[in-house]
Amino acid sequence: MQQLSGQDAMFIHTENMGIPQHIGVMSIYDQSTAPEGLVRFKQILQLLESRSHLSPIFNRRLRKVPLSLDQPYWEDVENVDIEAHVHHIALPKPGDWRQLCILASRIHARPLDMSKPLWEMYVIEGLDSIRNLPKGCFAVMTKVHHSAMDGATGARFIPLLHDLSPEITDVGEAPVKIVERYNDGHMLSKALINNLRKPMQFMNLVGSAIPTWRRIQRGKKEQDFAPLEDKQKTLFQGKISPHRVCDAVPFAFEDIRAIKNAVAGATINDTMLCIVSGGLRKYLAAKNALPEKTLVSGCPIDVRSNDEQSSGGNMVGFMTVSLHSDIEDPKERLKAIHDASMSSKAYAEALGPRMAVDVTNVLPGGMLSLALRAASATGLTEAAVIFNTVVTNVPGPTKQLYFCGAKMVDGINFGPLLPNVGLFQIVYSSVMNKVGTISISFTACRKMLPDPDLYSACLEESFQELKTACLGAEAPKPKVSKTKAEVSL
Repeated sequence: MQQLSGQDAMFIHTENMGIPQHIGVMSIYDQSTAPEGLVRFKQILQLLESRSHLSPIFNRRLRKVPLSLDQPYWEDVENVDIEAHVHHIALPKPGDWRQLCILASRIHARPLDMSKPLWEMYVIEGLDSIRNLPKGCFAVMTKVHHSAMDGATGARFIPLLHDLSPEITDVGEAPVKIVERYNDGHMLSKALINNLRKPMQFMNLVGSAIPTWRRIQRGKKEQDFAPLEDKQKTLFQGKISPHRVCDAVPFAFEDIRAIKNAVAGATINDTMLCIVSGGLRKYLAAKNALPEKTLVSGCPIDVRSNDEQSSGGNMVGFMTVSLHSDIEDPKERLKAIHDASMSSKAYAEALGPRMAVDVTNVLPGGMLSLALRAASATGLTEAAVIFNTVVTNVPGPTKQLYFCGAKMVDGINFGPLLPNVGLFQIVYSSVMNKVGTISISFTACRKMLPDPDLYSACLEESFQELKTACLGAEAPKPKVSKTKAEVSL
């Protein structure tokens, strides 16, 4: 058995507040490349059965410590019923992209069964009316609880289920596994020892905070960075509903590369943040809800050392980056976002990238869970604005992948919403059909963003305007009405 880290357990505690904390990916496949041009549901089950030993995610479930006196454990399951986790469904006709996004949103909104291994998979057929897809394509949507996997872990997890050619690779038999289990008494005794260590761990953290404070003060004095204060409340702040919407907007990677090269020092991440900033400007302006001051984004960063690259779970720090949504000119906004990103990186280095990990490891599990529930019940989670949205970069496959012989041709990603943050956006880059692609997938509270088509159009127009400003391309006619909040398609 393996105990969850404080950061892993945070996602369990947030789940208990009524906000599901799983992440997801839906990949679309062209089965014409598979043997006989067909992938059967039975073949998918067989593939998962044969590869389930490659990742502990498939074969362990959550085991809570009595009275929540410590962080929970992962407990191995001897015989996992794969069929209980994999579902076979079809879209109603005509089976277009909008219907697929609606179905995916409903699936993503449902919490995982916390008594089972924390993953699910949905095989979805009936996609024949989605534009630019070959006939006969199917989708596979996979959900995994965030306590078991972050973006970096997911980037290693997905290839385990795929091959680099239509030929299915034999990964060998599962090794003999010894299942370890703790009884309640054993977990309680370990909880006692762990909690006795907390005061000393806390003092060590306080000791490390003194040089951290000095670095931050020196950075402010030397103007290496400036704190982001007076954060604005938007439509995406408030109590999160149980319902979700989602969509994905793709871009040509070469266009994004050319745009970032037009501004000295700018990166791909800066460029994608600029597109998000422009999209938010347009969407909120269409709702007459655009603040005069800038919006800010939380940007997760992987803080694993070189020795920890193969570790599972979560090891994530956060940068808070100004989106400079108060700047109308797209190219000037990109320049300002690049400067803001450099400032945020300097601040994160001064603070220490592992501070978020260290803090959650010091707090006792029961105290942390109780505090989060109390904050939710009293409305404190909606009182302070930490950031307006989350934008995270998830690296996709750098080579063409195949699932049961079927070629991956498209996809969309799903993130968890956080208390008081009702919009989560994922920048996902990958190689499909030998072409580099990059997209922005977003998951949002349906109450806060009831019209995902409108926001998708805003992101697309933001990209086109940035491309025009940086490369001189002809701008398209506007689709978004700032007065009626309509979209013409």
